[in-house]
Parts: sequence; C-alpha cells; structure tokens
Amino acid sequence: MSDNTRKDAKHKAAMQKQKANVDAAIEQADEERGVAVLLTGDGKGKSSSAFGMVMRALGYGQTVGVVQFIKGEQLSGEEIYLRDQCPQVDFYQMGTGFTWDTQDRSADIAAARATWEQAARMLADPNFDLVVLDELTYMLAFDYLPEDAVLTAIQQRPLQQSVVVTGRGGGSSLRETMDTVSEVKEIKHAFKAGVKARRGVDY
Repeated sequence: MSDNTRKDAKHKAAMQKQKANVDAAIEQADEERGVAVLLTGDGKGKSSSAFGMVMRALGYGQTVGVVQFIKGEQLSGEEIYLRDQCPQVDFYQMGTGFTWDTQDRSADIAAARATWEQAARMLADPNFDLVVLDELTYMLAFDYLPEDAVLTAIQQRPLQQSVVVTGRGGGSSLRETMDTVSEVKEIKHAFKAGVKARRGVDY
C-alpha cells in the first residue's frame, strides 16, 4: 500500500468518525425554540456578526427588529442599508451618540430607558422572529437600565423568538441567561496603529 493510499484511508476513517459524532449531536438536539445569543469581548466584529444574522433572518423572510443603544450621531453603513433597503425591519436607535460625547448621565439614562421601551415591546411581540439589541451591555454596565427587568424580558420573550445582544461585558447574570455566548478577542487593531476608521469596514 502506497503512502498516499494509507493517508487517504486514514483520512476517510477520521471523517467517518467525525460525521458519526456530528450526526449524533444533531440527533440529540431535538428542542425547537428561539435562542438567546450574547456577542461580547474587546475585539472588533460583535455588531457586524449580529447584522450578519439580520441578513440571514431576512433571507428566510423572517420578521426582524433592531434596537441600537449608544450609537446614533454618526451614520453607519448598517443604518443606511436598513433604512433604505430593508424598510420591513423595525429599526430604532437611541441616537445620543457615545456616552463620552454626551457627558450627561441623567440625559443618557432617560434616553436609554426610552430606547428600552422599544426593545421591550419587540421582545414581547411573538411576530418578531429575531430581535437584535446592539450595545445593550453598556446600559447594564453603566447602570442605566434595571438588570432584573432586562433579563426578565429576555427570559420571558415568545418561545420561538431569538434575541442577539452585543457589547463588551454585561455581567455574569446576563451570560448565564443567554443560550450562546461568544467572545471576540482583539489580537491587533488598525486604529491603534494610527489607521483611520474605514467606511464600510468600521462603520
């Protein structure tokens, strides 16, 4: 038997074993319901991943709601696209910009709570298949929103509705509440090397 034949046989056996494991895992996952996803960490790509799921859901003709906390003063590509090309998406933005720009805690809290009312409305509506709460974690970290109310709304949302939360941190209770938690780790970032934020990549 040649080396290539042995390698091919070894590869086939490994792939057969892997397929059996994957098939067994799929067979065991028999619960049909929406999922709660947290995208956190200090790396770039959390919101980008969430908006990728928005595109995925729209591809299946699903009903989508998006609420953006913090962002809003500077136009972003996702905002432009959703407003112009996807009017069916229920899109709401806090619109105050970043907290280090506003420097007004009372106004930020008022804006966060008004924005949360829109998020709570979506989380309570069974017509929504997917709800994205972009940068929500900061509202919990800054104590702008009551954590118990936020976690309860996520836990008590309609059974088939999925929710995606993005942002750094958010606390251990939020992590425990979510079904899937992914952490985006920064290895290096162009901005720290003096490269300006790029339209279509960074915003």
